[in-house]
Amino acid sequence: MHVWAVANQKGGVGKTTTTVSLAGLLREQGHRVLMVDLDPHGSLTSYFKYDPDEIEFSTFDLFMHEGKVPEDLPKKIIKTTSKEGIDLFPASTALATLERKVAGQGGMGLVISKALASLWDDYEFVLIDTPPILGVLMINALAAAQRLLIPVQTEFLAVKGLERMTHTLGMVMQSTKKQLPFMIIPTLYDRRTHASIQALKKIRELYGDQVFAESIPVDTKFRDASAIAKVPSDLDPDGRGVRVYRHLLSNLLSTASAA
Repeated sequence: MHVWAVANQKGGVGKTTTTVSLAGLLREQGHRVLMVDLDPHGSLTSYFKYDPDEIEFSTFDLFMHEGKVPEDLPKKIIKTTSKEGIDLFPASTALATLERKVAGQGGMGLVISKALASLWDDYEFVLIDTPPILGVLMINALAAAQRLLIPVQTEFLAVKGLERMTHTLGMVMQSTKKQLPFMIIPTLYDRRTHASIQALKKIRELYGDQVFAESIPVDTKFRDASAIAKVPSDLDPDGRGVRVYRHLLSNLLSTASAA
């Protein structure tokens, strides 16, 4: 099982789009995929037409057992999606209360790792969509992941958010003694605007080889796909955004094989 976390401490940078796009392309190659929604906003859950306010079992339930995960619980949480072979751990809006509920409890940083361990033979890839804040949910995602993907919108404020995210990653790796390779993915790139061009230039200056060589463009097909709960590659296999995600996945898989 390969576990990738998609994270940034700024919202609106394309985390959910990246998660869904890569999941669809992995499935296109025949892989079994599980997506995990750890964001209280539940964007990934809503994408596939589940209501985070109404869902019966969700990732929130995993944290209600003092750091332990009941053996049968992960499979109760799994939901199917519109794409056969891609499943979902949905989020509940109750995740917003999690920090208060588990305050002071030990062993809460490995809950997602334990849940995934019970599903190790069921999926080849797991993609974790994270909240835009540092807390127990982000820590769980980073602890479970073997690789971190950091989407960053090509605009100035997002560049500042990227600095916070890489600082957080450094702190987590230092405290856990775990090296977590990461890739920065420029998103929402509009080559017609000076702001986008300058932000991309700054990202590449600051982070060099850690930045993916291409940029995910602004593409309305992503919005169209979410409206009908389809992975983007099913709606528009040759769309410009999907093409770049396809190149990204090829890069990720080749570097994973070389590791």
